[in-house]
Amino acid sequence: MTTLDRRQFLTLAGMSGTALLMRNPTLSLAQSGAQTAASYAPKDYGKLLGMEGFSETLLKNHFTLYQGYVTNTNRLIDTLNRMRKEGNTNTPEYAELKRRFGWEFNGMRLHEYYFENLAGKGELDGTGKLFKKISEDFGSFDAWEKDFKAVGAMRGIGWAILYQDPANGRLMNVWINEHDMGHPAGCMPILILDVFEHAFMIDYGLRRADYIGAFFKNIHWKSAEGRLK
Repeated sequence: MTTLDRRQFLTLAGMSGTALLMRNPTLSLAQSGAQTAASYAPKDYGKLLGMEGFSETLLKNHFTLYQGYVTNTNRLIDTLNRMRKEGNTNTPEYAELKRRFGWEFNGMRLHEYYFENLAGKGELDGTGKLFKKISEDFGSFDAWEKDFKAVGAMRGIGWAILYQDPANGRLMNVWINEHDMGHPAGCMPILILDVFEHAFMIDYGLRRADYIGAFFKNIHWKSAEGRLK
């Protein structure tokens, strides 16, 4: 019997509505390779291969998982649109698929943010706006880094995210459990760290702190700073 970790189980099983979607090939154009104008295409992150501290096996597995979120997001969009047009919105299937959408979409988008704030070299520019803002809100860059790493090292699986609140510009480190739960409303992700098992266990086993250290060596600070308002 094949052993599945928790993330694989959620992805393969999902809710009852997602199971229905996967069983019936007539439910989605995306399943047959056709795409609507609004379909999402998986991005190519091959440039990350060769990063220090991240094996090719780890990254390629991670890319494949991300591509699954893109595929399922497109399937859900197509199927929900069809059900809406057919007047099938007052059904358990529609409700379960609608609830599932945020999980799949955020799984896609958070991975894009994560991959895109990697493959950098060097430290954050001490004269730049992100360094200055971090120092202003946390007292110092070192104090922020210590807190961010502590969030990433918390027991459990999820995401450690540096958010900016557009209402007042404040930065805050936030733990996100599931993709669709716990995000501070209206806030912008600035730096994203994936701490689900698939992000590190192939290379690091249970040594999450070592993985976080490798992540910091590879942050693309210009990408992170570009998200700052």
